[in-house]
Amino acid sequence: MAKDISKAKSYRRTKVFADIILSAAVVTACVYITKGIVDRSEYVAANPFVDNTELENAKLEADKADPTKTVFENITFKTEDINKGSLILVNEDHQYFSGNEDLVGIIEMNEQTGRDFFTAVAYDYTIERSVYEPMAQMIEDFYNKYDKSTLVIYGSYRTTDFQRELYEADLAATGSEDSTRVAKPGFSEHESGYAFDFTETESNDYQGTGDYAWINENCYKYGFIERYKEDKSDITKIQAEPWHFRYVGMGHAYFMVKNNLCFEEYIDKLKNYTYDGERLEFTDENGMGYEIYYVPADMTADKTEVPVPSGKMYDVSGNNVDGFIVTIYKNGKEYLNVPMHREAEEPVTESETSAEENSEEEVAE
Repeated sequence: MAKDISKAKSYRRTKVFADIILSAAVVTACVYITKGIVDRSEYVAANPFVDNTELENAKLEADKADPTKTVFENITFKTEDINKGSLILVNEDHQYFSGNEDLVGIIEMNEQTGRDFFTAVAYDYTIERSVYEPMAQMIEDFYNKYDKSTLVIYGSYRTTDFQRELYEADLAATGSEDSTRVAKPGFSEHESGYAFDFTETESNDYQGTGDYAWINENCYKYGFIERYKEDKSDITKIQAEPWHFRYVGMGHAYFMVKNNLCFEEYIDKLKNYTYDGERLEFTDENGMGYEIYYVPADMTADKTEVPVPSGKMYDVSGNNVDGFIVTIYKNGKEYLNVPMHREAEEPVTESETSAEENSEEEVAE
């Protein structure tokens, strides 16, 4: 009897042990089956008929939260704003459409800032507000280097009427039907307020030589270009004028000078760089990075959408031809800067500038 009981106990222990092993096998099989399903699921393509809009929007929001990524947004500009900004091309083929200039008196600004080492021909000589400070800083650095307070602003902003007087006077003097020294009224950079001419009191004839060569060689560091060079006269249609400087901004001036491009060539080149394609990216000698692209204007509509970076420092300028140019300052302070949105509260009163006598060479453009 005791022997039968022992056999029964042994049988029950064996059954329990077998049940444990069987359960473990089932659990292991389930794990492998589940893992196989997960592994295979990584290779299953998304169903093209499923609406993933919410997921895509969530990804876009995640991208916005990434500070290393630049997020763009569209800003609406009037299409006619292609005629405004520091990068407008003004030449015999592209007229300047005057209005809304933000002008300041040069001598008046000198008095306010305590600068007495240069002057202008007359008190009513004005220039675009954004141009005064880089111009004055360039002249100040020249003064500190050579101890010369001999520079005079001989030409700055001009009304169209005054430009017409200069143009007609040049035709009368030369007997020609057109001029390569004075731009036609309505087609002069001086009418925009972004250009100025130098003379100097030592010879009353600025040629950018001697000590003054420093200005022509370094003007790009302040955002200026020597607008009319001899080797580009076949493109600009204006003879060499070493005294004529045009403000375009530091990055643009740097790129033009380093690549030997005149303004016409540069504006044309920028059309190869677009928002949705390759953009022009470079770093200047001071380590400032630039990203530049062109946005064609919708010439069939009153307004044009221009994509700009959100939360980054940038400028937008028209090119006075057919579109807008966006400049992103990659190392700049992060704030919005859209100068073309500036609207004057009152129309700027044009001050008639009186003609002054000077050397024949400098009565130009």
